[in-house]
Amino acid sequence: MNTVAGGFSGTGRPNPGLPRLPTPPSGWPIGSYETYEGAQRAVEHLASEDFPVTEVTIVGVDLMLVERIVGRLTWGKVLGTGALSGAWFGLFVGILLAYFSSQGMSLVPVLVGVVAGVLFGLTFAAVSYMSTRGRRDFASASQLVAGRYDVLCQPRNAERGRDLLAKLSMRPSGGTP
Repeated sequence: MNTVAGGFSGTGRPNPGLPRLPTPPSGWPIGSYETYEGAQRAVEHLASEDFPVTEVTIVGVDLMLVERIVGRLTWGKVLGTGALSGAWFGLFVGILLAYFSSQGMSLVPVLVGVVAGVLFGLTFAAVSYMSTRGRRDFASASQLVAGRYDVLCQPRNAERGRDLLAKLSMRPSGGTP
């Protein structure tokens, strides 16, 4: 099971094992990996060996913000994207209006919503693109990446964790702790 821990469990309540405020990680290093995938594989190995993984933390070290350029922006792309996003929002509003209309289900509110959404989307996209004055004529995607990923463990189980990860690294597809 793959879950993302952001301070809440799947029930919507705060996870009691996580600190409420930003807190530096604690524990002893039991492995270090070049990729997050390697650190994740190490923790999966510990879990398969019935290791208490609630005492394990993956820490990204030497963080970098990587911005990958995905394309050049042109007026056509900006206006097309604005019109499309406006149309989707207008469709949503139009369906809501049609559903709650006293005249019964009609396509008129849906069409009005889509047309109004397209116009607003075009307007907002054009204004925001004009405000950059050609300083940012590209689209990008940002990602936070670490130079390495350390696996930490609470001291009471660190030696056992280190031994288990050493055995994993001796396997041909294991990784390097």
